[in-house]
Order: sequence, then C-alpha cells, then structure tokens
Amino acid sequence: MTKTDGEADTETPDEPILLAEFLESVPPATFRTVSDLIYYDNQGHPKFHTPDLQLHCGSESCGGTRFFHATSDVIHFGVKSQEVFLRYQCRNCKRTLKIFPLFAHKEESGRGGTVLKLGEWPVFGPPTPARLVSLVGADRDAFLKGRRAENQGLGVGAFAYYRRVVENQKNRILDEIIRVAEKTNAKGDVLETLKAAKAETQFSKAVEMVRNAIPESLLVGGHNPLILLHSALSEGLHAQSDEDCLALATSIRVVLQELSERAAIALKDHAELTSAVSRLMQRKQS
Repeated sequence: MTKTDGEADTETPDEPILLAEFLESVPPATFRTVSDLIYYDNQGHPKFHTPDLQLHCGSESCGGTRFFHATSDVIHFGVKSQEVFLRYQCRNCKRTLKIFPLFAHKEESGRGGTVLKLGEWPVFGPPTPARLVSLVGADRDAFLKGRRAENQGLGVGAFAYYRRVVENQKNRILDEIIRVAEKTNAKGDVLETLKAAKAETQFSKAVEMVRNAIPESLLVGGHNPLILLHSALSEGLHAQSDEDCLALATSIRVVLQELSERAAIALKDHAELTSAVSRLMQRKQS
C-alpha cells in the first residue's frame, strides 16, 4: 500500500513481531503485524494481550530502563477491529506512566493480528541526555521538536530544526569548547582563536577559524566536531530526499550528543585530577 503525505504507514511486513516489541520499538503512525495480539481466557473469550515492557523510566529513583506492567482493565476483544487504550506503570518506582492509544485488527483465527500505534505519551524515542539539553540552551524546545520529528521519520523537519539549533547556539557550543580548553591548559593562541571564532557572526567562517583549535579530548572519531556539523549543515535542504535529510539529522544529533558527553567527561576528569593533586599536596605539607 502506498503512503501519501499525512497518512500512516500502512504497509505491514510479512514477518510478525511480538506485541511487546511493537510497543517498545515501533514509532507512532505505523501498522505492524503482531503474533500475540490476543489471548483466550478459561471460557475461550478473546482478550487483548498486555505483556510487560522494558521502557525508560526518568524518575529520580530509576533513571534507566525498567519493567513496566499494564494497569489497564482487561480488554475484551469481541469484535474484529477496535480501538484500544493501554496504560502502563513502572514496576520499580510505581510513578512513571506510559500510555498507548492503538487500533487493533485481529485475525480470523489464531492469536495474531495487525496494530496501528495512534500515538504514545510520553513521546516515542529514547530520552535526550540532560547534558545535550544543556548544550543547546535556549533552543531546547526546537531541539526536542527536531527529536520528535526524527523519531517519526520526518527527515526534512528534523534537519530544519537541528540546523536552526546549531546555528543559533554556535556561541554556546564554542563556550563549552573554550571551557574545556581553559581547564586543560590549552595554549594561549588556541584560546585566542576560539574566542575570535565566537565573535565571528558567520558560522562557516567561525568553523574554518577553529579547524585546528579543538582540544584533542573533544575530537569525535578523530575529527573536529564543528567541521562535522558544518559538513552536514552545508547540504542543501531542498536538494535532498526526506531519507537523506533524516540521515543527516541523525548525524547532527549524534555529533552534538558526543560533543556534550566528551566535554562533560573532560571537565570532570580535570576536576578530579585537581582535587587529587590538592589532597596529595596537603598531605605532603602536613
């Protein structure tokens, strides 16, 4: 079946998947064939299957992947097709919720069927690390909109949001690089170059200025992260297919995330080293 703009992806792969995998891993607005859509009670009545799920729980007591169990009432499946509303709760903290509105169609016989994920809340996709949110600063909302677009396979939208974030937050990104350079005792000319790039209004010129002025600890795969970002941003938005834009958008996010993590590690390592040296010097003097 061919999908038009604004319509759900109604192509159903030949190979069925488990309902748990569908709920955990498939983005909204997607049809999939599942092998365990229903089960039968002791009287032989079909009921909607609600398997335990492994999802991210962002509560303070969890902060990672945890098991979630269904808290919805038992759903009777007496008709061929029906809307289903699933409510899940974290087994560990018992506070975090996950909600799935679905449209399900069961097979004539057996336990399988097809399911359309109408949506989910909180939104689909892995959580955005706090360090990355901090790096994008005032453009947090734009970045998260880009993240949602990326999760839904909307390449042009994701690319447009990420490009705006990077260009708007050029100085904030450079500030983070300067912090690392200062903490790691970079040469004076390196710091001067980084600060001069911050004063440059054109992103492309700023990137060229710092081509060889990035602390080694911030290199991503051995490459200057700003050059990687500029390379992705230089691709013409309207000259690319949605699939190409999606690949570029994902690359931009991954590089930004890696940069934020490397900066945090470099600053933490420096702070720990300074503290260790201080403690040893104090013992030596006592």
